[in-house]
Amino acid sequence: MKGRKDRRESPIQAKHRKTSIAPSIGFPPVARSDARCLILGSLPGQRSIRAGQYYAHPQNAFWTIMQEITGAAGSYEQRCEALLEHGIALWDVLAASVRPGSMDANIDIESAKVNDFNQFFSAHRGIELVGFNGKKAAQMFQRFVVLDDPGWPMRFVTLPSTSPAFASMACAEKLATWRSIITQQERWRRLRDGGRTIS
Repeated sequence: MKGRKDRRESPIQAKHRKTSIAPSIGFPPVARSDARCLILGSLPGQRSIRAGQYYAHPQNAFWTIMQEITGAAGSYEQRCEALLEHGIALWDVLAASVRPGSMDANIDIESAKVNDFNQFFSAHRGIELVGFNGKKAAQMFQRFVVLDDPGWPMRFVTLPSTSPAFASMACAEKLATWRSIITQQERWRRLRDGGRTIS
């Protein structure tokens, strides 16, 4: 229409808007030195950052799935301890990034800072399975992380996102996939060296 101004945001305006937003800062890993499985998200959402907890959004299925697999229940500290007892560690691919809101699609790649995985794996030499909580985490790991040879085999698997934004898969289907991958890895380990398994 004649005289109507174009309200679309220019690339320069978009960049200025993003740089004016404070970056989201991730958490340190939840891990023990005897961890065997590392679960990686992308970056904590705003609800999680406010709570200071991984996967704090009440509609995120992560803790529901972990309760079914490991029995993790109770307070946040008790749930984390249950994961540690089962050899499961938690972390994110990114240490920080500008992200308006909590959607992975809004992560600003230019401002992304990746966690130090070479240092992590050097300190956690029992990790044999790295499970990405969703495709975005896997894509960012592949894009940003350059791993030294850890000296032992690791398996990398992309798991269905537990985020409520991934609504095309039912929670029961997500649980079945997560359970299959995690328990299968433990069974392989048990057969190999008599280690503990998740029932």
